[in-house]
Amino acid sequence: MVSQEQRKRQLAREKFLRQQQRRTTARRKARMRNSVIASVLGVIVIGSVALYTTGVLKNDDKSNASADVTPSASPTSKAPDPCEKADAGSVAKLSWKKEPALTVDKSAKYTMKLATTCGDIGIAMKTSAAPHTVNSFNFLAGKGFFDHTKCHRLTTNGIYVLQCGDPTGTGSGGPGYTIPDENLKDSSLKANTYPAGTVAMANTGQKHTGGSQFFLVYQDSQLPPSYTPFGTVDAAGMKVLKKIAAAGENTGAGDGAPNATVVINKATVTKS
Repeated sequence: MVSQEQRKRQLAREKFLRQQQRRTTARRKARMRNSVIASVLGVIVIGSVALYTTGVLKNDDKSNASADVTPSASPTSKAPDPCEKADAGSVAKLSWKKEPALTVDKSAKYTMKLATTCGDIGIAMKTSAAPHTVNSFNFLAGKGFFDHTKCHRLTTNGIYVLQCGDPTGTGSGGPGYTIPDENLKDSSLKANTYPAGTVAMANTGQKHTGGSQFFLVYQDSQLPPSYTPFGTVDAAGMKVLKKIAAAGENTGAGDGAPNATVVINKATVTKS
């Protein structure tokens, strides 16, 4: 027979455990909100929402950055895959010890094209504002670093991004070097918001830790200005992102691998 005093202690212990669980859950949600886009978190950010998007080059059409996108709620069951089969080929295992020499023309326009299994995504790059970032992408794309890589993370709650650029597909891969943060005071980043259409660097949550992972924003997302915005998705690319977002992610919790099989068949950077 349990005494009244023992019962009180048991109830107090159960109450304490419930409080601890609520606090743990709250801390986890906070980390997921604020870490966004970090390459390490598998991203996992919102898990880190670290866990890696912006405005346009000065003479580009800014309407793309504010494209109206309404993602669907997280599905309770896996949605059909809206994408095609990936091209034959495998991910190149490439790594470098230091950032490539700066060779891009800061006064020129550069465009990146991601030919994905879900459709082509064109990105106008902000060369003058983020020369190290654009230079790195120009270098990596030229080496075939992004070819056949999967976009490994989709967030559909709190922040709305597709994250790509990790050759391992785990959220922890990179090119072996890091690049400095740039353009964190971009005029498009207002009220801690990365507008739809932004393309920005993922990082580990520390300064100057960007590598090859990046994220594409398909709906305005609340994020601290800690992720280098270096490009803007074109109108056709926004349609592709909306299609990917509509298929949801595989956890049903708002942060996981996309249900759509998003593979970058080929990434190219072109100077114009």
